[in-house]
Amino acid sequence: MGFGERPALVVIDLARSWLDDESPQGSSRLEPVLHNTIELLQVARKHDCPVFFTTMAFTPWETVGPYGRKMLHLGERGSLEAGSKMVELDPRLERRPEEPLLVKPRASAFWGTPFDTYLIGRNIDTLIVTGCSTSGCIRATAESAHNLNFRTIVVREAVGDRSPMAHEVNLTDIDLRYADVVGLEETIAYLEGRATR
Repeated sequence: MGFGERPALVVIDLARSWLDDESPQGSSRLEPVLHNTIELLQVARKHDCPVFFTTMAFTPWETVGPYGRKMLHLGERGSLEAGSKMVELDPRLERRPEEPLLVKPRASAFWGTPFDTYLIGRNIDTLIVTGCSTSGCIRATAESAHNLNFRTIVVREAVGDRSPMAHEVNLTDIDLRYADVVGLEETIAYLEGRATR
């Protein structure tokens, strides 16, 4: 698909629940993903590219039924409990007040949030996706963005998963079906080049 003219960057779920060794979900070993995302954030901010963040959080009434039973880890020591420290973004991301934080109840950043209206309101045509997890929230967000007719870019070095195999398999499938999986350097060059046009 290639890059368009009006990009936005979304950082998916780089919160304590996925990054903290004390998380009930277990360590994701996502430090390289976090650092590469921070590098992209610096470039995006320098060139006035809109930035969005997501986290996943639930109140008890949101986990009733089959979905809640499948997500058994939700109740473990506040892993994804609304208001808990675990759903807070990593402070190294340095989220700014003008950068929306979407609290999503499902894997896709679009499901149950106003994300699409925010993008449409800013005339965005290209969504650059970073964060975790490749096999879950990254894939779901890429699929939703594709279905909504956005050019969708997943940055290979800025996404990650607990399972290396799931990460690689899903990157291949995302690239075949929903998005362009692009390297960090190429994405930075696009953002820098766009600024000079």
